[in-house]
Amino acid sequence: MTFEEYIAYFNQSLDSLDHEEVGRFVDLLVDAYENDRTVFVIGNGGSAANASHFANDLAKGTLRSMDQTKRLRALSLTDNVALMTAYGNDEGYASIFEQQLRTYARPGDIVVAISGSGNSPNVIGAIEWANANGLHTVGVTGFGGGKLKQIAASTVHVPLNDMCTSESVHSVIFHYVAIELQKRLYQ
Repeated sequence: MTFEEYIAYFNQSLDSLDHEEVGRFVDLLVDAYENDRTVFVIGNGGSAANASHFANDLAKGTLRSMDQTKRLRALSLTDNVALMTAYGNDEGYASIFEQQLRTYARPGDIVVAISGSGNSPNVIGAIEWANANGLHTVGVTGFGGGKLKQIAASTVHVPLNDMCTSESVHSVIFHYVAIELQKRLYQ
């Protein structure tokens, strides 16, 4: 595949997105800001990197001023390596996100779960716990969406059987969301 062919493929992937899903995702994050909710972001591998980047863009990238008091609270649960590895070692890797949510989350908070396959056990366990404990869940998926697409309260699905490009499209979505939030939070 040439680079030009990849660009065409990538653009077709963007065109396949459900724009209403993305709009509802933005609305949910505006609501989180307005109601002082925390947004937790989780994922594995490339999705962990996207989780870190997205949480950063939500917490800092949406600020109008570094002096402002009201802020969108967002944390990537992939970033606390000491706590993640302690839970992984003592309780098993499948619990690393759920256990952090048990510590930090409150009813009404939001969990954004990023999973290309939608079937990562640690992501599914965290979403099941979040659903049972009054958090709003968002599944950001690729491929067929897997179990995550079925159990998350909201979804942003990239119908693409290609992990690398799915992760790239997820990143584009997250950047769009951050830019849109910059506008909408301060209207």
